[in-house]
Amino acid sequence: MIKSINPANGKEIKSYKEMSLEEIESIIIKANTAFLNWKDTDFSVKKSCMKKASHILKNKKEKYARLMTEEMGKPIKQSYAEVEKCAWVCDYFADNAETFLSDVIIDTEASNSFVTFQPLGVVLAIMPWNFPFWQVFRFAAPNLMAGNAGILKHSSNVTGSALAIEEIFREADFPENLFRTIIVSSKSVGEIINNKNISSVTITGSVPAGKSVAEKAGAVLKKTVLELGGSDPYLVLEDADLEQAATACVNSRLINGGQSCIAAKRFIIVESIYDEFEKLFLENMKSKKMGNPFDEQNDLGPQASIRLRNDLHKQVEKSIKKGAKLLLGGKIPKKKGAYYPPTILSNVKKGMPAYEEELFGPVVALIKVKDEEEGIKVANDTIFGLGAAVFTKDVKRGEEIAAKKLNAGCCFVNEFVKSDPRLPFGGIKESGYGRELSIFGIKEFVNVKTVYLK
Repeated sequence: MIKSINPANGKEIKSYKEMSLEEIESIIIKANTAFLNWKDTDFSVKKSCMKKASHILKNKKEKYARLMTEEMGKPIKQSYAEVEKCAWVCDYFADNAETFLSDVIIDTEASNSFVTFQPLGVVLAIMPWNFPFWQVFRFAAPNLMAGNAGILKHSSNVTGSALAIEEIFREADFPENLFRTIIVSSKSVGEIINNKNISSVTITGSVPAGKSVAEKAGAVLKKTVLELGGSDPYLVLEDADLEQAATACVNSRLINGGQSCIAAKRFIIVESIYDEFEKLFLENMKSKKMGNPFDEQNDLGPQASIRLRNDLHKQVEKSIKKGAKLLLGGKIPKKKGAYYPPTILSNVKKGMPAYEEELFGPVVALIKVKDEEEGIKVANDTIFGLGAAVFTKDVKRGEEIAAKKLNAGCCFVNEFVKSDPRLPFGGIKESGYGRELSIFGIKEFVNVKTVYLK
């Protein structure tokens, strides 16, 4: 059985029977049949269905938000925002998919030559628990509008969310089997990837999970998009608006309990303003309230599970043993649930987990550097490359650093990194490859076909 556990109190929400490979095979066959009918469906029909999905999300925001908060512990006000963002991505691709996928005429010696875009088939999506709805909709909205079908293998602890999303697409009048959830453990993923009716795979998850999926998909030459971990650097320069920077940095670090691949994790501050920034950062972090995620006054709920909370605490302890200084938090509360307080580590150096690894929780690593040059070097000194930010009052300076000097897929100036349906999202190095969202994301799982007429 697959169990969903409420991380705020440790109580079982519901258990689900794992599907057999035979059941999964039947679901995939039905999804492929649905795809064969859907791929040539007019964009006006696709748009109508996707608009209905958006409408359902808006009308049932309370229901879906409470489900997410119960299953993985995010503060309820953030769950409301997540549902709203899912409705936005549905509307965005409903309105823009036809334009994004229109033929592109290219002048050659031919009487006519152009590029056309055709869907690949059934896309397997392996999704994580941290944003139970958003991670799925940012894959599903562009892919269903492109004419593909979707099979969702969600994280086990958010199975209720996975089934709710399937029901949303069914209620929105998409073909019954076009988007299906399979309830299965990770050990069966390899066999599912091998299924002849799976055309391609997308995964959001850890680096080891991404490498495993890429290896299995590569063995059968199936396209993959990988959105993996991150240890996002935020570079605070001597001319930054320190109050604005500290606020943005704290908000980024604590969003979703710090359990976000693009949450700020390493804060790199030039020494001339380090002490003042540290003071502002500490005051801001101390003001954040941790507690019942259903209480809208709280900024921080529990971590998604006791195991994940304990793993995070071990990283903090190891960093302290290696010389990091604990400024705030760092102690497991004596209360039920997977809670971990806002935590700040200073004097973070190379070789510490807080410097080298992804800290998936509300833990801050403060790093002092001499100047901009050293700051950029430290920012890029990571196996990851998902997001990065720079804070400076000189916007041209910030643009130069973000555009040319920081090695990441998403680089922001004077703002924390966030995903947006209008902008491509993804990373480099061990943060993965490929892009989601925008015109670039919708073209990941289509056949970019050349047509030449003489």
